[in-house]
Amino acid sequence: MEQYRIRRVRAALLALTAAGGLLLTGCSASGDGANESSYDGGNKGGGYAPAPEGEQQGSSPDSSDSDSRDVVPEPDYLSTFALDVDTASYGYARRTLAEGSMPDPSTVRPEEFVNSFRQDYDRPDGNGFTVTVDGARTDKDDWSLVRVGLATRAAEDGEDRPPAALTFVIDISGSMAEPGRLDLAKDSLGTMTDQLRDDDSVAIVTFSDEAERVLPMTRLDGNRDEVHDAIEGLEPTDSTNLGAGVDTGYETAEDGLREGATNRVVLISDALANTGDTDADTILERIASERREHGITLFGVGVGSDYGDQLMEQLADKGDGHTAYVSDEDDARKVFVDQLPRNIDLTARDAKAQVAFDPETVKEFRLVGYDNRRVDDEDFRDDSVDGGEIGPGHTVTALYAVRHKPGTDGHLATASVRWLDPESRTPHEESGQLESQDLDGDLWEAGPRLQVTAVAAYFADTLRSYGAEFSPLPGTPSLGELSEHAHDLAESTEDKDVTQLAEAIDQAKRHGD
Repeated sequence: MEQYRIRRVRAALLALTAAGGLLLTGCSASGDGANESSYDGGNKGGGYAPAPEGEQQGSSPDSSDSDSRDVVPEPDYLSTFALDVDTASYGYARRTLAEGSMPDPSTVRPEEFVNSFRQDYDRPDGNGFTVTVDGARTDKDDWSLVRVGLATRAAEDGEDRPPAALTFVIDISGSMAEPGRLDLAKDSLGTMTDQLRDDDSVAIVTFSDEAERVLPMTRLDGNRDEVHDAIEGLEPTDSTNLGAGVDTGYETAEDGLREGATNRVVLISDALANTGDTDADTILERIASERREHGITLFGVGVGSDYGDQLMEQLADKGDGHTAYVSDEDDARKVFVDQLPRNIDLTARDAKAQVAFDPETVKEFRLVGYDNRRVDDEDFRDDSVDGGEIGPGHTVTALYAVRHKPGTDGHLATASVRWLDPESRTPHEESGQLESQDLDGDLWEAGPRLQVTAVAAYFADTLRSYGAEFSPLPGTPSLGELSEHAHDLAESTEDKDVTQLAEAIDQAKRHGD
């Protein structure tokens, strides 16, 4: 262990030198390893870290082997990513499976499956995060699953939050006439309006072939009937001019900007732009500029069996927000009535995580998901690099497949999270450690929440591998085995969300057979 501490100090000094004296906070920092190329930078589909002896893995550039790849960079045993609390990918996959089809592998993001389930992490008393690192051995020789869990303070239903200024941008194109789209959104918004506080404000923008400001920013105190009337008057019409909706929505949010309030655009759409400005880059740049200049964040709510998943995710990422998917009344109530009113506040801006694996004990590793949230290792403490915006009541889970060096024991990993205070922009860090002896034995005898995390990740990885050139996780169980585990967990946890997971796995098994 003393040898490991010495190695950490040396690596930290190298990193500080390379970064040119970046300011560190007073909290625990990872500081592990010089910042070299990311371990999976040369691998397809996420890939694995090459062996830790420092040799270049794979064929050389001039090899005649038809299966040769680019030379993989030497591993640095660092994994860095921006935090993400999106769940839309899992909701859309459930909808697709229920309708009799397998989801397109490109729409499957494993981290959104994992983050759809309740976790049992300790929570901090104030703003910031707790860091929990645990794991268990898998059936595959020398492989474990390591779970990195980050949690913010509990969401409160009381008055101790800033007021909200919410601009709802609602798709009323013809496709929204399908049951479970606009009708569901109207019912949910009506119920949510009654849940918001008197000092909250609401604006409504609609779009089809054109965008219209239906309701300017309106304080709810004494005006709830006016808001309800605007919601009830929404009717589907023509095509989908998403660009016009986004432009008018952000203009409305800017006009109604409230100092000291949480200013947010809530986009409700199937994200199938087919009229007007359909160029994603142009739409995304407007969102990015408004977020940078005015701090207006975006919450994307996807609906419909045909759904522009990729565009909605990109919009939320550029808007420093997150996405959810609504397919039925239960989903709608969870998103609009339970989550949105409670999670209006922000507890962390530009949050990033970095996991440093110990090369003395770890041979290779793979981060499950977060493919489009990766951050260069050297940018972990560069606070100008965008991270994720996280609110109270959130948990973020990252799962790693980790291969141990045979016969080794001791320190496995240090996980660190860095974030900026939402108001002062002061940076903070917190860290957690994992030792070999802390692994919770066999995976299927571990705690139920770790098992649920594993089932969700394995399920997503299987769906992502279906019909695509993608290597599954080591030791991935069959869908039949996953179904058995999921049903057992649903019974033991009495968790409705886990029951739905078991049902989705059963549907995938039927479609895949």
